[in-house]
Amino acid sequence: MVRSEHSSGSERPSATRRDLLAWLATGLSGIAVADLLARDHLLAAPVAGQGADPPPHHPARARRAIQIFLQGGLSQVDSFDYKPELIRRHGQPMPVTERPDAFFGKVGPLHRPHWEFRQRGQSGLWISELFPHMAGCADELTVIHAMISDTNNHTPATYMAHTGFKVQGFPALGAWLSFGLGSATDDLPTFVALPDARGLPSGGASNWGSGFLPARHQGVAFRTRGPAIFDLAPARPVSERTARARDELLAAMNRRHLAQHGDSDILTARMRSYELAGRMQLAVPEVTDLGRESAATHVLYGTDRPECADFGRACLLARRLLERGVRFVQLWSGGTFGGPTWDAHDDVSKNHGGEAQRIDRPVAGLLRDLRQRGLMDDTLVIFSSEFGRTPFAQSDAGKVGKGRDHNAGGFTAWLAGAGLKPGTAHGQTDAFGYRAVDSAVSVADFHATILHLLGIDHERLTYYHDGIRRRLTNVHGRVVREILA
Repeated sequence: MVRSEHSSGSERPSATRRDLLAWLATGLSGIAVADLLARDHLLAAPVAGQGADPPPHHPARARRAIQIFLQGGLSQVDSFDYKPELIRRHGQPMPVTERPDAFFGKVGPLHRPHWEFRQRGQSGLWISELFPHMAGCADELTVIHAMISDTNNHTPATYMAHTGFKVQGFPALGAWLSFGLGSATDDLPTFVALPDARGLPSGGASNWGSGFLPARHQGVAFRTRGPAIFDLAPARPVSERTARARDELLAAMNRRHLAQHGDSDILTARMRSYELAGRMQLAVPEVTDLGRESAATHVLYGTDRPECADFGRACLLARRLLERGVRFVQLWSGGTFGGPTWDAHDDVSKNHGGEAQRIDRPVAGLLRDLRQRGLMDDTLVIFSSEFGRTPFAQSDAGKVGKGRDHNAGGFTAWLAGAGLKPGTAHGQTDAFGYRAVDSAVSVADFHATILHLLGIDHERLTYYHDGIRRRLTNVHGRVVREILA
């Protein structure tokens, strides 16, 4: 018989495996699909029946990565893709031979950038006043101007940006890295998602899901406002002896259940998640205690400023997680439909201006902090969006409106850190920033390049599922070697 202790010291019997599972699941709601038992590279061992080709496939330039994702669609022509032709032709119709592709069908006149552009740093990269603090880090950035996506619809484009596919059910980039490289820590997840404190993104948790990969590779979502994980600790005091006895009994019950009913990925993942959770009860409070950081560090990240405190805390937490062995942190700016996002249909100045205030100082602080701590040389920072925005206003013809529509035909992302040529720009859009015309980079190319920097050949990291040897890049993708150092 298992006994549970009350705070008063009295004991009462608790009889069933179901009771134990229910009690534990209540306290571990946010982490029931994480498995971090294996150490570095152990999870990269070939999977039985898969014929897997375990990474690393070549020397890795990066050991860890942070993905900063701007949900809603960052306007490239107002941020990183300077087009003086927009200034000269402001208010004129866009000179095209066919009607431009607009999600809402309103093709207004061309609209000048809403912020002034200037060349920055020794590199001379063009960056607008939308991001004045990031502009100060221009010499760290490798900018890709000719990104393209297969869709200009938010949810499928967001899925594609993270999983390589426009529909649900496929593993996220971080899950593939967990599957391929395994864990570098016993006490924390391999893959952590930090959603915007204001709401979940378009498509929700599917964007950090494991898809058809084993459940242990799913991302674990931490909160960036309030407790990082709800109910991580027991609701009532439990002695170490009782906790150990309970855990040993539950493990024995689970092993017997597996022996009787056969292997179950869900149950195996749950068993392992409980073991991880025990270690996380010590590790998470320490790693999420931002009070351990100096006042100067908090100023650097902007956690002392109301307009960017939430995102500043998220960036600072991301750095702390990477330092403690987390391989991949997915950091979100923007929630979903009807909530705060970068989806500037009505007023770019108001929308982008407010969202940029939230992230500009923290992202620049993160870059500077990684450099100061010697982490930039083996860390990859990814800054991207599901698509860009049109150079013409979203308005009736002849009316110069304030908003811009979705644009998947040419937009901007940047990378920074390990193995890249810093202070450079790759690819080009047309004179208006509308379509990629030189060295277009697809989502598959982007993913292939990220995997390459982490020591993975995107064509060799596969998982057999439903008769197909699946991979992150499907049957596409090439490494953009022009941006590699």
